[in-house]
Amino acid sequence: MMKIVLVGQAPFGKDCLESILQQGEQVVGVITVPDDPKGRPNPVKDLALEKNIPVLQPPGRSPHRLKDTSVIPWVKDLKPDLFVLVFVTDFMPYEVIKMSTSGGINFHPSLLPKYRGGSAINWAVISGEKETGVTVHYIDEGVDTGDIILQEKVTIEPEDSVGSVYFNKLYPLGVSLTTQAVKLIREGRAPRVPQEESQSSFQPVITEDDVKIDWKNTAETIHDLIRGSNPSPGAHSLFRGEKIKVWEGEISEADPGARPGEVFELLEGKGFKVAAGSGSILIKRVQLPGDGKISSQQFIEQVGLKPGEQLN
Repeated sequence: MMKIVLVGQAPFGKDCLESILQQGEQVVGVITVPDDPKGRPNPVKDLALEKNIPVLQPPGRSPHRLKDTSVIPWVKDLKPDLFVLVFVTDFMPYEVIKMSTSGGINFHPSLLPKYRGGSAINWAVISGEKETGVTVHYIDEGVDTGDIILQEKVTIEPEDSVGSVYFNKLYPLGVSLTTQAVKLIREGRAPRVPQEESQSSFQPVITEDDVKIDWKNTAETIHDLIRGSNPSPGAHSLFRGEKIKVWEGEISEADPGARPGEVFELLEGKGFKVAAGSGSILIKRVQLPGDGKISSQQFIEQVGLKPGEQLN
């Protein structure tokens, strides 16, 4: 029986831990994030303690927590055979990975070697990809560069957001493939497929600077940016000198007389249309600074929006 140390957080980490335990694996330790200062639950920690599994919560801030001096002696005492990384936002030093007899594996939400990095789903949707997927790979000294164990594709539908792709498609598939990979390694049947470097791409963690709407772009490009920024960080534009976030929209027809960024039609109960470089976007859900998300109809009434106003 392999001795596993699981490293992860959030409901995804908890569901992976639960699935691995249900498969009959031996999890000898769990490394997770510190307790939330606002008292929100840590589902990975809660499940581990319920199952009497030792828990380590290195202090500090991401992405440096796993370099804390508490990690190496704690791992050394456990003598693990395999690390399983699920929803890890910190960089795990390779010197720690090498303390395990079989190294470590990682869940990554893209079809590696494409879209390496911490915002893989965002960039796939923003880029207009029609498919993405889950890869479970061995960990080496690079970022998402290790040999592939398992990989499966999912489709990205035209109206999918990052949220729907992750929660409806990649999340359940990720739990399943991670659990399968652990079994294959224990049985000595896990493949090692080198990544094709000529097909690789790396994108940085997405920030608000990356998701400013340029209304001179096509409606398709803007629509991909909006859905590729939902639920975070939120595509944004200026309106009356204030930054507003656009959370939902759909591609619509152009108005030949409207300039890019111009509001040219208000549709009762549906939203308002903004001209793009070609086509337009029917904006359906927005957010003003300091407020919650509201429907575009609420926005129209709240600010007294008129045709001819400009989003910059």
